[in-house]
Amino acid sequence: MENTKSLQVKEKRDNAQSRAKVQKFGGFITGMVLPNIGAFIAWGLITACFIPTGWIPNKDLAKLVSPTLTYLLPLLIAYTGGRAIWGVRGGVIGTIAAMGCIIGASIPMFLGAMVLGPLAALILKKFDSLIEGKIPAGFEMIVNNFSLGILGMILAIAAYWGIGPAIYQVNMVLKTGIEFMVSHHLLILLSIVNEPAKVLFLNNAIEQGIYAPLGMQQAATLGKSIYFMLESSPGPGFGLLLAYWRFGTGASKEAAPSAMIIHLLGGIHEIYFPYVLMKPIMIIGMILGGMSGVFTFQLLGAGLVAFPSPGSIFSFLIMTPKGGLLATLAGLVVGTVVSFLVSSLLLKLDRKPVAETEFESSKDRMQQLKANGRVEMNSDLNQSTKAKDIKVIVFACDAGMGSSAMGASLLRKKLQNANIKDVKVTNTSVEEIVNANADLIVCHKDLADRAKLAAHGVEIVAITNFLGAPEYDAIVERLSKAKDSN
Repeated sequence: MENTKSLQVKEKRDNAQSRAKVQKFGGFITGMVLPNIGAFIAWGLITACFIPTGWIPNKDLAKLVSPTLTYLLPLLIAYTGGRAIWGVRGGVIGTIAAMGCIIGASIPMFLGAMVLGPLAALILKKFDSLIEGKIPAGFEMIVNNFSLGILGMILAIAAYWGIGPAIYQVNMVLKTGIEFMVSHHLLILLSIVNEPAKVLFLNNAIEQGIYAPLGMQQAATLGKSIYFMLESSPGPGFGLLLAYWRFGTGASKEAAPSAMIIHLLGGIHEIYFPYVLMKPIMIIGMILGGMSGVFTFQLLGAGLVAFPSPGSIFSFLIMTPKGGLLATLAGLVVGTVVSFLVSSLLLKLDRKPVAETEFESSKDRMQQLKANGRVEMNSDLNQSTKAKDIKVIVFACDAGMGSSAMGASLLRKKLQNANIKDVKVTNTSVEEIVNANADLIVCHKDLADRAKLAAHGVEIVAITNFLGAPEYDAIVERLSKAKDSN
């Protein structure tokens, strides 16, 4: 019996570690694209406004479209990826290497930039470690500059002749496969992958690592792309939350209206993930809602000029090209309605109290946390961080800009109301935790294993409900007690 239990625990731990590694890889891809979202939006707006079929056609300003797509955006991605590996030196050599595959290809090399930026930086990092401590005094600058220049030249040539063409072929295979699905009206099947992956916090990796590069290529020729709408549509999630608001029970029903506003208008899709995770059968409603929305988009010829980030209804409408508003709205509405109807049916058929555990038990958990006098900890720690030592609290999420920003804002307000002024609350991506100087980390429980890999012994508070997490109040009370005792 004990052996069986030990095997189950080991299997559960191995699964968690595997998921954390997949999430980490997806988070790295996200980290290359997300900081440059503003540039992508700028390109999308320029395209939407000034191309011949745009809102205000202008042949001179339209000249910005192609160079920005071909050079600026991939180079920004390469620099960001390289810098994440080896600082500014990594960013510079990543950009040089990416230039080789950009020149050597006839399509925008987003995938090439994602590969070559980090790869070139990693090679330079290895080289720098080999010569560390071996450079004669006074020759550091010349060695550092020429080593970067020579390696950059070699990698750029390699990318032009070999790496670039190989990446181009991979890109074309992906493109051909998805175009086959488009031409055979099978694009809706992607929702079977998209929706489950989203609630496992792989949404940003899928959108920005796969759909965005393909969408940019299509938008360059057609002026719009449906690929930008496959994963980012707020319709299915909004339908799910509507169903919980109408037919849910307890705390999940009460939290649904606020979640709907944040999801639809703010574009923070992570807000509905707990609603699926606490009742996994609800993923059926999400998949069918996603499929019906994509079918409607495809049927009406919908598309966006750039990928909407965050995925709010405002982003969708702003990125819709001239003449496409009806198709965009139709797809969003159909996805919402189907998701609502299916999710409502599932809620009516399965009203087990256990499904509400993560929401309904909040009050009980709050009392338990208060009684224990501490919050949930990183299991690697022997004791909780002393409250008087907590000066920086960091919220972490996959991208570092959505749910973490919202959670940080909520906790910051609670601390202000409790007159706790000497504790700083910030937000970041999971990968950047190591640079955040955190004394306490707060993240969703499904990101906790991934956070532990980057936290290096810092205490972690795992939450399940971004809006009403009892841990927020527990943290405030803990800090208040420490303040009163001083």
